[in-house]
Amino acid sequence: MTDDTYTPPEVWTWDAENGGTFASTNRPIAGATHDKDLPVGEHPFQLYSMGTPNGVKVTVMFEELLAEGHDAEYDAWLIRIGDGDQFGSGFVEVNPNSKIPAMVDRSGSEPINVFESGSILIHLAEKFGAFLPKSGPQRTEVMNWLMWQMGSAPYLGGGFGHFYAYAPEKYEYPINRFAMETKRQLDVLDQRLADRPYIAGQDYSIADMAIWPWYGNLALGRQYNAAKFLSVHEYKNVVAWAEKILDRPTVQRGRMVNRTMGEPHEQLWERHDASDFQTKTQDKIGDKG
Repeated sequence: MTDDTYTPPEVWTWDAENGGTFASTNRPIAGATHDKDLPVGEHPFQLYSMGTPNGVKVTVMFEELLAEGHDAEYDAWLIRIGDGDQFGSGFVEVNPNSKIPAMVDRSGSEPINVFESGSILIHLAEKFGAFLPKSGPQRTEVMNWLMWQMGSAPYLGGGFGHFYAYAPEKYEYPINRFAMETKRQLDVLDQRLADRPYIAGQDYSIADMAIWPWYGNLALGRQYNAAKFLSVHEYKNVVAWAEKILDRPTVQRGRMVNRTMGEPHEQLWERHDASDFQTKTQDKIGDKG
């Protein structure tokens, strides 16, 4: 322990400047900070998101559904969380929790608001009868692993990722605590994938779509610049699975949608038509996106 060990005050108060890289996205109150309507396109599904791991889950799902021939055309609108778009009145109306992704299903007689990435995946899977068995043990297995991801990823993102990569100061205890848990989770997946091709068994499912953007990207060295620190090469089954998922053209497209970082040719800020992947990436349109 160091001499500057923190002693909590009797009553906590919010220091808006003490939050690290993403301080502007977090606050202790809910609700809108400004009036702003959400845009609405022509397709049945309106997605409001950003190309974070949680956002990628859903855009991959849409691209998978379209590749299978389902009527799942969607408009993907960019929500810049660093700019506070998620606190606009229109977004808060769809998702009172002000987190991406959020979706409005306009395919029926009345619009349906759907938020939380796992809920969106289930909603779409059940609507189209795809990537989630309708009943029985296999459905339960997929749901087990989907819920595992929803419960585990906060340790990876909000825990390890925050303290290792984004916190304003580095402290040994939280980094060690969350590195240990992240490695334990990778080991869970590595053992799971030792004798099956996909997370829930023989078939690719929404469990893979949910887990890959977090743990697959980590295993591929694309998350928090932490591959060497966490020795991700040790998890050979996870690495092989991650590479296999990345080989899917649907995944390659899905990870481009609402992406605002990385190589310009991999950034498609908004997606309204399949042709946008060829004509509207940032290497082609620059700041006009």
